[in-house]
Amino acid sequence: MESEIHMTGPVCLIENTNGRLMTNPEALKILSAITQPVVVVAIVGLYRTGKSYLMNKLAGKKKGFSLGSTVQSHTKGIWMWCVSHPKKPDHILVLLDTEGLGDVEKGDNQNDSWIFALAVLLSSTFVYNSMGTINQQAMDQLHYVTELTNRIRSKSSPDENDYEGEDSADFVSFFPDFVWTLRDFSLDLEANGQPITADEYLEYSLKLKQVTSQKDKNFNLPRLCIRKFFPKKKCFVFDRPVHRKKLTQLEKLHDEDLDPDFVQQVADFCSYIFTNSKTKTLSGGIKVNGPRLESLVLTYVSAISSGDLPCMENAVLALAQIENSAAVQKAIAHYDQQMGQKVQLPTETLQELLDLHRASEREAIEVFIRSSFKDVDHLFQKELAAQLDKKRDDFCEQNRKASSDRCSALLQDIFSPLEEEVKAGIYSKPGGYRLFIQKLQDLKTKYHEEPRKGIQAEEILQTYLKSKESMTDAILQTDQTLTEKEKEIEAERVKAESAQVSANMVEEMQIKHQQMMEEKEKGYQEHVKQLTEKMERERAELMEEQERTLTSKLQEQTRLLKERCQGESTQLQNEIQKLQKTLRKKTKRYGFHKLKI
Repeated sequence: MESEIHMTGPVCLIENTNGRLMTNPEALKILSAITQPVVVVAIVGLYRTGKSYLMNKLAGKKKGFSLGSTVQSHTKGIWMWCVSHPKKPDHILVLLDTEGLGDVEKGDNQNDSWIFALAVLLSSTFVYNSMGTINQQAMDQLHYVTELTNRIRSKSSPDENDYEGEDSADFVSFFPDFVWTLRDFSLDLEANGQPITADEYLEYSLKLKQVTSQKDKNFNLPRLCIRKFFPKKKCFVFDRPVHRKKLTQLEKLHDEDLDPDFVQQVADFCSYIFTNSKTKTLSGGIKVNGPRLESLVLTYVSAISSGDLPCMENAVLALAQIENSAAVQKAIAHYDQQMGQKVQLPTETLQELLDLHRASEREAIEVFIRSSFKDVDHLFQKELAAQLDKKRDDFCEQNRKASSDRCSALLQDIFSPLEEEVKAGIYSKPGGYRLFIQKLQDLKTKYHEEPRKGIQAEEILQTYLKSKESMTDAILQTDQTLTEKEKEIEAERVKAESAQVSANMVEEMQIKHQQMMEEKEKGYQEHVKQLTEKMERERAELMEEQERTLTSKLQEQTRLLKERCQGESTQLQNEIQKLQKTLRKKTKRYGFHKLKI
């Protein structure tokens, strides 16, 4: 059953108190109750740039995230608002509004860097909000992106050959889509006299310079990081909504009070986010729901608080530990439910019980396979197999006991009248032995005709008869109608019959043992079969993910090479033009231009 979200407003998810980041239990409790996949949109930017207004619009509300109206930053830490996704049924839209970067009151930008990194790690769409145009000042203010390799690790044990300990391809596999929103944008969108789109303006602004100095390297660094880490980029420009004096009342104003172009631009932005923002997904195609997002928040904040770097691989493994353990319990609960509904003890045969076990076991493994991920060395599946084996053995023991109890009760009901007759001496007379044997056979037939005695039926009967052998022999010996020779023959017959019954019981025990061994092998093969199928699916997903990552990296390298070639070509053309100009001057100076050839 899907959970319903009734958040009337945002709550603080990660508190920033005196420079220390801490999670808020109230917000984590909300996340833990969200069973649906989540689309996480985080917004960051300098303080007092209108981030909260856009987030309120995404929430479909005029008020919620604090807008503030002064030069002080209103949002502290990271605030969360969970709402039903307006365009994706059975999805929850999680909006994260971050405290303004560069707040003069903080003095130290250490926390800004962590807030920026957490927003990147937790989101599936990352919105960077700034004022005005994309100029060098705007790029300088986005220096946090250049620090990401120093703030985040993708692997717990990075490859020694990775640049600065990390390869950008690893980041691309789990970094969010990038959206740059430019507020109070006043330029005409054109280049070389031709109109361009906001996306083309962003790409143009991210072009690199030919490196000839440290200044060029500094110019290129943030642009290079954005291009490498965020392969999917989008840009939106917004006109100023109202006159500056009315900005303090923005959340009270209606759309008709705002600039029509601004209203349309906000609508376009919201539509894009609703339509294109993806479900938060981890490496291996793992869709994130509320509890998984909760686990990520706890893992990342704990790492930062302890002085470590947040590591994506460690976060996924920690999440896997929690979820795989829960998956085992979920699978066992399903097995118990199915067996409880299907099994009626005692079963007539062992195979009947084993067939029910195998069907329930297969479903339980399916439940585990669906719910688990990154089960390193298959430890949790091995644990599940051990628990299912114990469950099977427990059911077999319960079945044996239920059969024993049922048969013992039947024997008491059926044979107690015979025992009373023996005590009364009814068979202690000439011809009494034959009467006793006939009555015994009749009662055995009646016993065999009783239904649902279970697998212990014959063993319990033979154990009972063996306990009454002395009584039978006493009746035989006191029957005066039988000669000594007849008594010997009858005793031998009874002895042979008892030996045959014992042999049959041994054979049946061997058959049961063989059935148990075959069942164990079938259970093992079922685990292997479903695990193999899952590994094939995961391998295909991993190959697709790696292909997307490598394709993205190759495309970016191709663009860089193309720009470099274009830059070198332009530089070469400039050098040729300089040479031509110099040649013309020298030709004119020496009068060579008057010569006719």
